[in-house]
Amino acid sequence: MERVVLDYADSITITDRDVSDELFDRLREHFDDEQIVELTAAIAIENFRARFNDALDVPPSGFSEGVYCPLPERAAAGERTV
Repeated sequence: MERVVLDYADSITITDRDVSDELFDRLREHFDDEQIVELTAAIAIENFRARFNDALDVPPSGFSEGVYCPLPERAAAGERTV
């Protein structure tokens, strides 16, 4: 599923590329129409933000220095998180 999302993000990010029917069919194997709209919006917003910041030379905030996206730690099996 992650591969199809990355392929979709690439397709709508690269200006001279269209989203193929084959790629939409692959997306529909995992997502319904509402989810595809939400995914498209999230990708478009990130593209907007990146281009906006680049155009105005806005530096990264330094939260992770762009190296990785930290994930929350998972609780051990049976452990309460509250």
